[in-house]
Formats: sequence, C-alpha cells, structure tokens
Amino acid sequence: MRGFRNDTQYCSFCGKPAGEDRSLVEAPGHNIFICDKCVAVCQSILDQKQKAPTPIEMSEVPSPREFKEYLDQYVIGQDYAKKALSVAVYNHYKRMSSVQNANTDVKIEKSNVLLIGPTGSGKTLLARTLAEKLKVPFAIADATTLTEAGYVGEDVENVLLKLINAADGNIQAAQRGIIFIDEIDKIGRKSENTSITRDVSGEGVQQALLKIIEGTNASVPPQGGRKHPNQEMIEIDTTNILFILGGAFVGLDKIIEQRIADHSMGFGSNIGQMSEEERMELLNQCTPDDLVKFGLIPELIGRMPINVALKELNKEDLKRILTEPKNAITKQFKASFAIDDLDLTFTDDALEEIAGIAIKQKTGARGLRAIVEKMLMDLMYEAPSIKGKKKLEVTKEMVEQKESIDFTKLLSEQKSA
Repeated sequence: MRGFRNDTQYCSFCGKPAGEDRSLVEAPGHNIFICDKCVAVCQSILDQKQKAPTPIEMSEVPSPREFKEYLDQYVIGQDYAKKALSVAVYNHYKRMSSVQNANTDVKIEKSNVLLIGPTGSGKTLLARTLAEKLKVPFAIADATTLTEAGYVGEDVENVLLKLINAADGNIQAAQRGIIFIDEIDKIGRKSENTSITRDVSGEGVQQALLKIIEGTNASVPPQGGRKHPNQEMIEIDTTNILFILGGAFVGLDKIIEQRIADHSMGFGSNIGQMSEEERMELLNQCTPDDLVKFGLIPELIGRMPINVALKELNKEDLKRILTEPKNAITKQFKASFAIDDLDLTFTDDALEEIAGIAIKQKTGARGLRAIVEKMLMDLMYEAPSIKGKKKLEVTKEMVEQKESIDFTKLLSEQKSA
C-alpha cells in the first residue's frame, strides 16, 4: 500500500520516512502521506504563482465612456476630472493586459494620477468609485501620517498592507488594486534646495513612496508597524498597482501665475479676483517645474504623468450632491427613516441652507453628511419610539436650529393631521 514500507510510514512525495525531524500528514481514507518538508515546498510554489501578475482581459474593463457614465451617477460636476481619470484608468488596465502580448520591445509605463483640488471637491470619491466599478481592492492613506523607515510614525509600506487587507489577504488581487494617497501636498519640501538635515515627513517620505509607486517587490509586516529582524514578511509586487495622489496644493496657482506673468502671458488679474473657472484653467496649465517649486521631488512628479485640477464646489453643486447621486445623502436618510415608518422630505430652502453652511465651513461635499447628521440627531433619537406612520418635512428653520426642536411633539402633530 502506498505510504508504507515494512510497516514504516513514508512520504508519498519525497519517499523519506517519518522521524523526529519529519512529520507526516495522512490523506483521509487513502493511506497516502505527505511530510511537513514537502508541504513547505508546495506552499512556496503556490506563493510564487500567486505573486505573478495576472494578465487582465480587456473585455472585462469598461471603456473610458462607460467609466465616465458610471462616475456621473455618483459624482456631481468635475466633468474634466472624470474624463481624464476614466482615460487614465482604462490605459492602466490596458497596459496590464499587454502582458499577454508577445511583443515585449515596447514597455508601457503606468498612468498614475495627481488630483489637485480643495477639501471636499471629490478626490477620494472619484478614486473609490472607480475601484468599485472595476471591482478591485481599494485603499486610502494620509500622507501626513507617513514617515521614513526607522522614524516614529507609520512606514510607507503600511499603505500596501491596507490594500492587502482590502483584498482579504489575496496578494494577487491586491497587485491589481488602486491606492489613493491624500494630503500629498503636505509633505512637500519647504524649498527647492536639498536640506542637510533629515526631513522624515517630507522629502524622505516622497523618496520612500517613489519606490513603491514606480514598481518594486516590497516586504510588508503582516501586522503593520515597524519591520524587525527575522520577522515574517508579506511580499507584494507594486508594478501593476495604480496610485492616485491627491492634495489641495494651496498656493500652487500663485506659482503658475508668476511663471506665466514672467513670460508676458499673464491673465491680467489677481488670483484673489479670479473666478473659479479662471483658477481651474490656471491649475490645468501646471507643469512639473511648478510642482517642484511647490515642494515635490522631480522623480515623484515623473511617476505621475497625469495632473488633473478639480474645481471648488459652489452652492448649486452642493445642492445637487445632496439629492442627485444614486447614494445621495438625503436619499440615505430617507431610506433610514423609512424603516421607522417616517416619510422624510426636504424643502428646497432647507437644501439651500445646508449647502450654505458647508460653504461657510469650507468643508465642501465632505461636510454635508455631518451637517445633516447633527441637524437630525434628535429626530433619529425620538422617531423609533413613536409608533405608526409619520411624516416630516425638513425646513430652512430646522436647519438653522436657532432653538431646539421638539420632534416628539412635531411628529405627534403630523400624525394627528
């Protein structure tokens, strides 16, 4: 019988007997054995296969137009940014599909993207929505929390661990995912001159990011944190991971205007007096030299071939964000209250006031949920305790909340009416 020789158990793979340094595992009901050494070899082979990049079938990747149409359902405005991102993502996955092409003379480089726009303009939402459309793992990191290896803070490689966790530990899936790194402008050098002292959260982080963005075999601690000698590492190839970097880049428009003015091609107006459309036109003329002057290192800029400016959202944009997208905030609250038999509606004046508060707070679309959540907190507390069908219309006065609202009384009056 296989696995036995003279009543001694042997590994059916390598043929070696069980002993103090070799344990055997039996296949249930078959009297076939495999030793721990052969299991380790098999695991190593499987790991190597998993690390290999998998070519993508272009039939599975939406066209740029389909990407844009999908983004339109969730992101209001920013048409140019949506178009540019759609093309960049399509080209990135087209590049990955070229692994199947026998002609390897021409190497297509990654189309990583730099998004320039104020807080709440939709940078994170654009990146997340693209990942959802592609059904690939997606991770978000804040550049301001990152430091060089060996310093207090979070290692740059931990960004990759977030992507691996988003892929539920599937390295192969993570290697074709998307990473969004926000606040990249906050780690710019303070000047164009290289500093003699260490810059652990600025240029040093840019250098560390450069390695993983351009493509490398990175070693990631499975539990995050710092690397230690003899620690087991997760190996991941970043060659086919798409990186989208974002930041507000406050003051970049002044750098661009100064350059244009120096070449006698000025806009003829002061930055502070520019309309949002003029400012957008200015930012879309951004060159690598402008970003170097701002504080990014040339090598990192070279790995971000696509720069896209996002406009600051106005009150009308914010009103549309509250109501139009598939997962609009007002639709989410209506669905949530419907579970408690409450029919919730918003007047146009209420939406106008909510958008106005977000403008004053300079939080953009990011602050809309917090404003509505705070306004409806007492209602969310009281509504489940009041049984039966209920209706409530949110008005401008409720949003202003100059006085606390007695929602119990208000809902009771609505029911009796």
